[in-house]
Amino acid sequence: MGLSIHYSGTFNPAASLSSMIEEVKDIAELYKWKYEVFESEFPANSIGNEHYNQRIYGICFAPPQCEPVWICFLSNGKMSSPSHLKFFGKGENKAEEPYLYMLSTKTQYAGIEIHKLIIQLFKYLERKYLQDFTMKDEGNYWETGDEKLLQDTFKRYTAMIEGFASALEIYPMNVSESFEAYFERLIKKIRKKKR
Repeated sequence: MGLSIHYSGTFNPAASLSSMIEEVKDIAELYKWKYEVFESEFPANSIGNEHYNQRIYGICFAPPQCEPVWICFLSNGKMSSPSHLKFFGKGENKAEEPYLYMLSTKTQYAGIEIHKLIIQLFKYLERKYLQDFTMKDEGNYWETGDEKLLQDTFKRYTAMIEGFASALEIYPMNVSESFEAYFERLIKKIRKKKR
């Protein structure tokens, strides 16, 4: 639970992966964010292939209180991450294959300013290094650039999280109660209050 961004795309074969990594690394170092560099050069003629090797290319960074931001790719040029490759890379279920290329980062606890920086970085990277890029920003800042809307959305998510935490304190789970029974009890209490 918490405000997140969801993104996917492909590396532009006309661009330089090592240049992109250097630019992102410079930004991470400027803000003193932890980062990790993976492979910096794609195998020859690998972008656009259906198949990929088991390596990760690119960089990830983690601002304080933020989940890692993966600007990483498989050898076929599609965005992915080490955990996505591990869980979905050898999957035999074709229905799960799209998950290999769907990345998400929770920015809720990092705050509005870091959220905005990440969005602006992706806008820059999209123009220079990416193609077929899609971003779903739960804060709607990617789509609108509206800081007031972003602030309001952050406040709403924070209130929901605090409300949920408060409910857990007010109505704790009984020792012998299953999760299913606990949630049924919570839902009944919520419905009673609404009447």
